[in-house]
This record gives sequence, structure tokens and C-alpha cells, in this order.
Amino acid sequence: MEPLIRIDGLSKRFDGQPQPAIDGLSAAFEAGRINGLVGPDGAGKTTLIRLMAGLLAPTAGRIQVAGLDPVAEAQALRAAVAYMPQRFGLYEDLTVQENLNLHADIRGVIGAERRRRFDDLLAFTDLARFTRRLAGRLSGGMKQKLGLACALVKVPKLLLLDEPSVGVDPISRRELWRMAAELVGRGIAVIWSTAYLDEAERCDEVLLLNAGRALYAGPPALLTTELAGRSFLVNGLGGARRAVLEQALDHPAVIDGIVQGASLRLVVARQAEPPTIAELQAPEGAKLVPTGPRFEDAFIARLGHRAHPHSPYAERQAICAAGTVTVSATGLTKRFGDFTAAEDIGFTIHGGEIFGLLGPNGAGKSTTFKMLCGLLKPTRGSASVSGIDLLGAAGQARSRLGYMAQKFSLYGDLSVRQNLEFFAGIYGLGRQRSVVIGRMVEAFGLTPYLNADAGGLPLGFKQRLALACATMHDPAVLFLDEPTSGVDPLTRREFWSHINALVGRGVTVVVTTHFMDEAEYCDRIGLIYRGRIIAEGPPDKLKADAGVNSLEEAFISLVEGQEVAQ
Repeated sequence: MEPLIRIDGLSKRFDGQPQPAIDGLSAAFEAGRINGLVGPDGAGKTTLIRLMAGLLAPTAGRIQVAGLDPVAEAQALRAAVAYMPQRFGLYEDLTVQENLNLHADIRGVIGAERRRRFDDLLAFTDLARFTRRLAGRLSGGMKQKLGLACALVKVPKLLLLDEPSVGVDPISRRELWRMAAELVGRGIAVIWSTAYLDEAERCDEVLLLNAGRALYAGPPALLTTELAGRSFLVNGLGGARRAVLEQALDHPAVIDGIVQGASLRLVVARQAEPPTIAELQAPEGAKLVPTGPRFEDAFIARLGHRAHPHSPYAERQAICAAGTVTVSATGLTKRFGDFTAAEDIGFTIHGGEIFGLLGPNGAGKSTTFKMLCGLLKPTRGSASVSGIDLLGAAGQARSRLGYMAQKFSLYGDLSVRQNLEFFAGIYGLGRQRSVVIGRMVEAFGLTPYLNADAGGLPLGFKQRLALACATMHDPAVLFLDEPTSGVDPLTRREFWSHINALVGRGVTVVVTTHFMDEAEYCDRIGLIYRGRIIAEGPPDKLKADAGVNSLEEAFISLVEGQEVAQ
């Protein structure tokens, strides 16, 4: 069968960039499959999708989509290709139905065909109940479904999805995958770009990109088998797993290591012996056992061994004694008119602990998060940070916490230096300002970007700057709202190396995330559904309570079980 997409020696250069975004790439994609595009940030995934969609012209080489040249035959291509961009690109002040109408008008879908498509799409996405709701008031998962429906107003041969599940909870992600599988069953080819490697494992084929070049093309399982015998779990570590992880990452045989619940997951180099328990300086009773490889293990291995960067936070003095209660909530409730967003939320969090707030889109976790940060006043109940009441002394409490928002929330039209100066002033650093800013610049390698606008930084450096601004005043509590949404595994590892170092100094971290592998890094999790905490405990306990092996399965099982009970 002739491939639906054929790419031969394709290159794309952007003015002012020293390296090409796509560099001599050759590949092929067949119809009737879900084809995954994976790679680190800046690998060229979005550029390649935009070349397929005819939105960019190649600098060199050739690309054919459904037998068409995307640039020379753009009009014909629009009838064959549907494109759902990375960011929600619909009109938030229009209703669901009005957005569908607009896209049908643009694609020339009229009369009886329009009515049939709308009926099919509204049933397919389960949006029929929400046609009068403004798109801006939809949950994250529903927004993605609406974006998919608008992209499919005219039946395509090829559907291009650029990271469609970023910011979407596991239940909505599962729905998106169900819809993608159904489309493939109808003969439509799907290109699914993703930063989540558990998603890449579900694809029929994957193209692994790095610096615009292909590192691998083929079934994900075939790449995973290359890591057979090289993946290990270190069990029985108790509270020492982050300290042992630091030792493991410094070992010459270890090319990757992450926290996985109460254990560590390690990947060793080819033909290397894993470190011994003694070399890891693990506590008595710890055991190192082989485990099956994952696609993420193979992904990291293909990208090559990277030196383990030591976090600048690791050398600083302790902020809080481990075990001290630093965050507490009692009966927190928030109502918006007749709607109760959060009800009777209560828990305590201790110094040196990572506490995760998980829940489906619209469950109330963001409302709870904002009340704990002092950004939203509760209808009733109380909360404190470092023993300071958020209701009685909100300003004083906020001086003891750091906050990193879900979306890049610094000032994009200010330079890196100006952002650092601004936040140093907010935190009242006074005479220490220049010393602290200098330390952050050096620690996060920001010197080359000091005079660059923050909004134009590469994603990894945006994260570094946001974390520097949130922690320059040595907060006792750090709030992270989906801090690595859409970030590739390499950048995520760098980010969490800093968080682990902060936790080692006694800092309390409260984090929201839709990425379940990231939730495994938490010491405890509070699962929120319909405004209430329905489960709480360590990740391994939640998995055991649900009788499943993965945290994503536990999330879905516990939420669906609550739905049945109600």
C-alpha cells in the first residue's frame, strides 16, 4: 500500500536560527493507523505537523500528503486534512454550536450534509448537551473534544493532532484515545504528537525526533524491547528514596532514574552492571529487582546519556524541620452562587513532603489550590501556611509561600533581568536583591538570556525563570499548578531534580498535575471529585485500594467508583 504521507530529505530553516528545525528527514506514514510523533522540546514535532498541513513551506526536500504537494496544491489539501493545533484555537466567547457553525461555513459544509455531520459529531464527542455553553466555560477535556469536532466538520483522510491531551485529566485522555481509535477504524489516518510517553506506547507506529532528525521509526514495542534487562526497581527505601536517587544518578552505570511511588526506577547503560545496594547507600532492607522496560526508558536511552546536573538548592541550609505541619486546611468550602466548587476540604501537610492534588477537569482542585495560596477567599472553613492564618493575615502568609502558575505567568514583554528584579522587589529582598538575583542567574544558567524578553524564551528556560522567581525568597511552602504540562521527559527530570532538592531542605510542595507518572513523585495524594476529597494516601496505597497496577488506572477506578456510589 502506498503511504498516505511520504517525506524525502525534508528540511526547514527559520531565519535567525543557527540550526534547522527539520534536518534532512525521510519518513512515511500509512493510512488506518495512529502514528505518534515524540521527541524532546524543540525536536521539530510541531514544525513537521505544520509542514504536513501546508502551513509552512519546506526549505529543501519533498513532502507528499494524500498524493498532494501541501504548498502547491493547498486548496485540494484542505479537503483531505484536518488539523487540531496545540493550543485551544476556538472562539471562547462563542457557544459550542456557534463554533461548529463557523467551521462548517469555512469548510463549505452546508444543507443536509451539515446536519448529518453535526448530529454525528455531537454524539461522537458527547457534546450534544452543551451546544449552548460558551466554549470558554468548558472544562479542559470538553474543550479538546470541541476542537476535535470542529476539525472533523469535513471528513478528512488525515487528522493532525498536536499534543491534544496537554492539560487533560486521565478520564478525558482515555475518551480522546477512544475517539482516535474509532476514527482509525473508519479509515482515517491520525498523526498524534505527544510529550507523554505512556501515550506513545499506545500508537501503532512512532517517529522519534531529536534536533529535527529521526532517531527511530517503527512500532513502540520494538524500541522498548531494546531495553530488556536494563530496567530495575529499588524497593524498601522508606523516606530515603530521593537521597538514594541522587546517589544513583551519579553512578556511571545509570543513565536514568526517577521516583516511582515508594520505589526508584533505574535504567542502566548497555552491557553495564546495575549499582549495588551498598553503592547506592540505601537503607538496610532495600532491594534492587529487575522490572520490565517501558517506552520512556527506551526514549531516554536513545537520546543518549546526560550528565546529572546538581541542583543549586541542594547546598542551601534547611528551611523547615521535617515533620512540622506547614499547611493545614479544615472544612474549606467555596461556593459560586448556587454552585459548590469545593466542600469540606481538610488535610495537613508536613515540611519536606510533596502533596499532590489530583482530580478530573472541573472537580474543584484548582479552587482548593487557590484557597490554599490565599488567592481565593473561602466561603467557610480555614487554612494556614507556616502557622499563619490565610484569612487573618493573608499578606504575611503569602510571604512564606512561592507560587508557580500552570501557564507561564511572568511578564513576557519584560526581560529576564527585569522579571527577576520585579519579583525581588515584591518579596522585599532589599539589600540582598543583587546577591539573590546573581545566585539565581548563575544557578539556572540564565546569563545568555538576561536581556531577552521572557515571552520568547525556550520552554525549558521559561520554566527555570518561573521557578527562580517563585523561590528566590526561600519560601517554606511551594505551590506548583501543573508545572510540567506539555513538557518533555528530559525537561521534566531537570525540573524535578530542583524540587527534590528543595524538599530535602524541608520545603513543603503542593502540586496539581494531570500526568500520572509525575503524580508518582508525590509522598501523598488527595484525589478530589465533585468538590470533595474521595481518597487520600501515598500513590502505592491508592493503587492497592483500587486493586490496579498503575496510578492512572487507580485514578479512573476511584472516580468511576464514586460515580456509581452516587
